Amino acid sequence: MARGSKRGSGKRRSRKRQWAVTGACLLSAVVVWFAREYPGWAAGTAGLLAVVFVGGLVLRYRMIEAERQRFLAANAHLEKVDRMAGPAFEHLVAERMIADGFRKVRECGRAGDGGVDITALAPGHGRYAVQCKRYSKTVGAPEVRNFLGALANTFAGHTGVLVTSGRLTKQARLEALGARTPLILVERDRLADWLLGTVSLLPARSAKAKVPAEEEAT
Repeated sequence: MARGSKRGSGKRRSRKRQWAVTGACLLSAVVVWFAREYPGWAAGTAGLLAVVFVGGLVLRYRMIEAERQRFLAANAHLEKVDRMAGPAFEHLVAERMIADGFRKVRECGRAGDGGVDITALAPGHGRYAVQCKRYSKTVGAPEVRNFLGALANTFAGHTGVLVTSGRLTKQARLEALGARTPLILVERDRLADWLLGTVSLLPARSAKAKVPAEEEAT
């Protein structure tokens, strides 16, 4: 019974594919004929379709951007961040980076991330690698060393950014800022300002907002 059902299902899928191919061929033939017989109308129709297509893309972009702004506004306060799970915090940081002007922002995921949660590109300023720590406790020196190790190996050539809802210990901060390429640090107080959009992670000459002091020191 199961075998007959599978064979029948396979035949139906095959017939659907055949009908789809036949329909596509017929449509192509009609389009070619129409373009030859009525070139003016064809050009006008193509132009109209292009305008509709571009307008749809613009509308979709605006809808996505509006949704991003609503999401950021709804989660721009530390009391919301403190109730987030780790992946939700990473997504918030990624969305904030896009709003900040970063491009090609990618959430790496929890498995096999190589010690980095987000990668991004700052136009004119190279690649960035971000580690997110949604901590209620402090971030210690071992976590900073692990991140610096990832930047020296798998993510060589990236500017490192450590974002935490907590704070770094004194030793962790010294190691982060004393590295060959100092980390950009976004600790709790700066995180609050960054989420509100009053500071930027982008370098000063390309950012509209003020850049944190640690970043200026780098």
